[in-house]
Amino acid sequence: MPQRVRVPLRVIIGAYSDAAVSVYVKIAGLDRRTTGCEAGVAYLSMLLGLARSTIERALTQLMRPDPVDDVIELTSQRRTLPGGNGTTAVRRTRVTDPRREHGGWVPTRASESLSPRQLRCYAALSYATATGAHVTLAELGQVLRHRSGKKAGQDLDPRSVRRILRDLETLGWISVDRRAGYRGRHLYTVHDEPIQAALPAEPTADAGEGSGADLGEGSLSVDHHQTDSPDDLPPTAALEIRRRREQVVARGHVDNAVSAPLPATYRRPYAGPALSLAPRIWRVLEPVKPLLAGLSPYVVRALAREVGRQLDEGQEPERLHARLAFRFASTDTIQDPARWLLGAAVVRRGCGLTACESGRIWHTGTPCGVCESARCAKATLRRVTGELDAREAQLGLAPYVLPRAAARAALPPGGAHVR
Repeated sequence: MPQRVRVPLRVIIGAYSDAAVSVYVKIAGLDRRTTGCEAGVAYLSMLLGLARSTIERALTQLMRPDPVDDVIELTSQRRTLPGGNGTTAVRRTRVTDPRREHGGWVPTRASESLSPRQLRCYAALSYATATGAHVTLAELGQVLRHRSGKKAGQDLDPRSVRRILRDLETLGWISVDRRAGYRGRHLYTVHDEPIQAALPAEPTADAGEGSGADLGEGSLSVDHHQTDSPDDLPPTAALEIRRRREQVVARGHVDNAVSAPLPATYRRPYAGPALSLAPRIWRVLEPVKPLLAGLSPYVVRALAREVGRQLDEGQEPERLHARLAFRFASTDTIQDPARWLLGAAVVRRGCGLTACESGRIWHTGTPCGVCESARCAKATLRRVTGELDAREAQLGLAPYVLPRAAARAALPPGGAHVR
């Protein structure tokens, strides 16, 4: 039976960010230990697939009194080792009374498998199904409303809600009986674990909307209170890590995704859950399967997020599959698989049109008119600039940079949009 935690309804529908819901679920699961949640920000970031700054903002929200009722959902207690060095804080969630406060049950592994907004939708459906409510897309849109930016406070549109529900159903976290409820509403069934079988022995991450992993076991059995504090490492290991970082910065190569490898003695092992690909992501990445085995979970998550983003943008899975297959077959040597996959293989080339694939329309195979106009305009600009340089050279004048306004005036109609 997978581990579940009870999320207060005020957290699900309140003013907390989507990331705060994911952080709450994970910390509530780790708080089941007698010692409380001892995980650091870096470890939570690795488990949830979120940036450290996002984790820190979510923790700040949960530890501050709510402006409406002054309730604090999360407490944090700093600790000091006997030698005087600090260590990770102990965080605990607020004790709730199920008889007096409503809430929804959420598996802790869902916080790692689903994006924050997907997790919030799952928690809302968990509460609705437990209370027998037949929710509509508009009601879910009120729960999943925008909580930041220009659209803060506005409900999420039904089309976006429908896409989130479709992703949850595809990933196996919910089942939908369409038009089977009250007045033709959909009936939803939430599952404590995905009902679809995960692909075994594959090393990468699930990314319905680009985050987290589709786990094979409950998260409590694999959670470990390792932290990223240098105090956890031997002194020689900490000095070696610092020296290597200084060398990388001095060379001007700073890359969070693919850094210089550390010796096996000093490299912190990945202590998180085993990762598996969502079916739609795996179908796209099948041509580059030989490169996936040696990638770190961080790189796999980033790659899966990018594939999921392009699929949600409207690009067909067959198109991404063909792109990866062609570029993998036409590349002689791949020295850094992670950098090649993220920086070259998965990147779409072409203009701003979604249908454009490397200068051709994907559906028809015809040349893209926008790309062709851009190429003609650039060629005309180079020709005009070359003629002016030749005339200046004949007159003995110094080289002159053609003003942008004059260059645009020299272009034929239809090419003035090129900068």
